[in-house]
Amino acid sequence: MADQHVFLNLLAGIALLLWSTRLVKTGIMRAFGEKLRGVIARATSNRFSACLAGAGVAAVLQSSTGSTLLVMSFVERGFLTLAMALAVLLGSNVGTTLVVQAMSFDLSALMPVLIAAGVALFMIGRSSGAQNIGRAMIGLGLMILSLHLVVGVAEPIRQSDIMTLIFERLNGQPWAALLIGAALAWLVHSSIAILLLVISLAGAGVVGVPLALALTLGANIGSGLAPLGLSLAAPVEVRRALIGNLGTRVAGALVLLPLLSVVQPWLAGLESDSARQIANFHVGFNLLLLAVFLPFVTQTARLLERLVAAPEAPISERPSPVLDEADFVSPSVALVAASREVIRLAELVEIMLRESIITFEEHDDSRRKQISQLDHQVDQLQENIKLYLTRLTRTPLDKSMSRKAFELILFTTNLEHVGDILDKTLLELAAKKQRLNLSFSNEGWAEIQAMHREVVAQMRLAITVFMTQDTEMARRLVEAKDHIRNFERSAAESHLNRLRAGTLASIETSSLHMDVIRDLKRIVAHLTAVAYPILEAEGVLSTSRLKMKKTG
Repeated sequence: MADQHVFLNLLAGIALLLWSTRLVKTGIMRAFGEKLRGVIARATSNRFSACLAGAGVAAVLQSSTGSTLLVMSFVERGFLTLAMALAVLLGSNVGTTLVVQAMSFDLSALMPVLIAAGVALFMIGRSSGAQNIGRAMIGLGLMILSLHLVVGVAEPIRQSDIMTLIFERLNGQPWAALLIGAALAWLVHSSIAILLLVISLAGAGVVGVPLALALTLGANIGSGLAPLGLSLAAPVEVRRALIGNLGTRVAGALVLLPLLSVVQPWLAGLESDSARQIANFHVGFNLLLLAVFLPFVTQTARLLERLVAAPEAPISERPSPVLDEADFVSPSVALVAASREVIRLAELVEIMLRESIITFEEHDDSRRKQISQLDHQVDQLQENIKLYLTRLTRTPLDKSMSRKAFELILFTTNLEHVGDILDKTLLELAAKKQRLNLSFSNEGWAEIQAMHREVVAQMRLAITVFMTQDTEMARRLVEAKDHIRNFERSAAESHLNRLRAGTLASIETSSLHMDVIRDLKRIVAHLTAVAYPILEAEGVLSTSRLKMKKTG
């Protein structure tokens, strides 16, 4: 019975550690995800800057898996060569060691500060960025707390006959310990969590240093297995990068495992504390991989391209690409192909817009997840169109074709912004309404629905204007923007009147109501932009507003 109690306490500490690690990663990713992507995108001109970018991103995310998934998205879109991706991944492996190093010290004094400050920031923060930083701080505090829970059961574990027998058997089986460490890291998709657990148990004397070193090597292998398992359906370029990342870890672990008896005395000579020995070994292992493989990432990439060949699809199943750079010899054909893709992009955004309003009445997140998936498609398609047109503009084009290409890029960018507003703002508002169990007043909900119908109509008109380039329709699109502005003002006044009258539902949802109205207005502003080049070309657009029609 005592053994069961000890096991449950240990399991609770491990569960809290896993959850808090995920909480930190989620908070950082939501707060700084775009900036972290930008760091990787800008720092891949050479292997050294790519390595530093990977290390920085992984240290901030506290997750090599999280940084690896970012790299996967860049490789899939063609933004990263295989060699540069390998360099980023080598750097990210080193970046995660900084977190393990920090957590191997006694940070108990920071725990209450982090949790209290994080909760305060999450509760009173007015922006989603502040709230996500608070979420990350809470996660850090809980990570420290979970490690204390694990250490708290160390003495009962040492006195447990069953646990003692298990660890004694493993002490003489480094290969088994390697496999267990890899399996655990793969199972929980977090090598940091497993390494911190091993360090805590080693520091408390529950696990011997030789066994902890073998488990550490296994955890490093497991962290390379986790993203590879998520990429089974990914393009071959992504799988090559992940196989290369896993291969470097496996090679390093197989070389070092038989040498652990030599390495351990050297580590003990640096620091006597067992926990610090494990943390230092983890850093040294990844620095060794960096030193050995970084100079040869180009050669490694060539080897992976030969070993991991792209599958040959049957002719009947090979898709016919719409955006083919072979069409650049006839720019008019290329522009038509791009226009077709822009229409497809607009149709996806229109679906997102139509479906988004329904999420405010639902009590689960299934539709929100589907819309978010559509936004990923929108982002991918927008990038493909933009890159295609950018390359087209580098070829000889006459003035009218250059203008057309610019207008297509402008419209796709605005459509992508609309998708982001829907996914990252409106859906978040719908989730907040569901989470807090709020209800709009009948009048307020009717106003939101009416404005949403107006915006959907504006979306359809914007697509029509794009397709027809009709001046009169473009004028109607701009005039409708003024109507939306008036609608917003009227809705705001009605909402304020309900607040003065003490309508409870309006008071509870005041900020939510106004945020939805403002976001719908922002969508209209992006959609209306398609009309300006048409009206400007016809000379019916002044610097700030439409010129008045001549009468008589």
